[in-house]
Amino acid sequence: MALDFGRLGFGAAAIGNLYRAIPDADARAVIDQAWAAGLRYFDTAPHYGFGLSEKRLGAALAEIDPHRRAIISTKVGRRLDPTLDADLSQARQGFVSPEPYESRFDYSYDAVMRSYEASRGRLRRDCIDILYVHDIGRFAHGDAHEARMREFLDGGFRAMEELRRTGAVRAIGLGVNETAVCEEILAHADIDLILLAGRYTLLEQAPLDSLLPLCAARGVRIILGGPFNSGILAQGVRHGGPVHYDYGDPPASIVDRVRRIEEQCDRFGVPLGAAALQFPLAHPVVASVIPGIGTTAHLRSAIAQMAQPVPAGFWLALRDEGLIDARAPVPAGMAA
Repeated sequence: MALDFGRLGFGAAAIGNLYRAIPDADARAVIDQAWAAGLRYFDTAPHYGFGLSEKRLGAALAEIDPHRRAIISTKVGRRLDPTLDADLSQARQGFVSPEPYESRFDYSYDAVMRSYEASRGRLRRDCIDILYVHDIGRFAHGDAHEARMREFLDGGFRAMEELRRTGAVRAIGLGVNETAVCEEILAHADIDLILLAGRYTLLEQAPLDSLLPLCAARGVRIILGGPFNSGILAQGVRHGGPVHYDYGDPPASIVDRVRRIEEQCDRFGVPLGAAALQFPLAHPVVASVIPGIGTTAHLRSAIAQMAQPVPAGFWLALRDEGLIDARAPVPAGMAA
């Protein structure tokens, strides 16, 4: 599987109207500008706006990418059920979408096959490059985890393997927010990729213990989603406004850790967001970082942060202060 993702990819949840409505023209503008800037990897899902993100991405790429050079990933594991009485002007499951659906978890064989076909239609593609199973694991399902895992391994995963074997998709993997389920799946299944959101970041390096070595041994690559840990690594903690970590309010220990990282950012003249985007890419199994991008301003910021020079001394200072794991590879920065 030879897929060149590029260091920076496009997380397309926001163009599915995550938390707020975005006009079609604005969503199209950010996709167009991402393409013009050289981004070639786009990640979406049926859940993102109940098909809206896939529709917008598919319509844009049909025009600007007629030769199908973009790498597109989408997800299975949630089916879209019609909703007859919902107020489509209000947020549903986090999305303010005009699409008259809501999503329900379903990891069965038939649901995965139907989901793939529906996504293919919305994305206007004969085939889809990458198919991730969406939010399998205890983080999403709690006490229902074992039943959901059986449903997936006995049904949905069989469908994904079949799609890969027949060439309908080029690669299969997981799209999750936790590490434990990744290791559980790797013990039972042959996957190519893991889209891991928020778990190997400037704030968190626990996957160095076992998941990342296991991926290296198995030849599984990581796509790193959520590099800002729900925003706290994008805005910092010293501005006085609300901050979010892991989809909620940050504990005091996390706030203190970010504050200390910001002090080193000030010392070396490094934007916090630049450090957050660039850090994960130093690990050899991390193929790309995909922040959520919903506006042209977000896009320009991410591109600038990715290009921001970061002195080697900054990473050494973070290690010396115990702010990153001493085992973590760091980017090859400028001379201190």
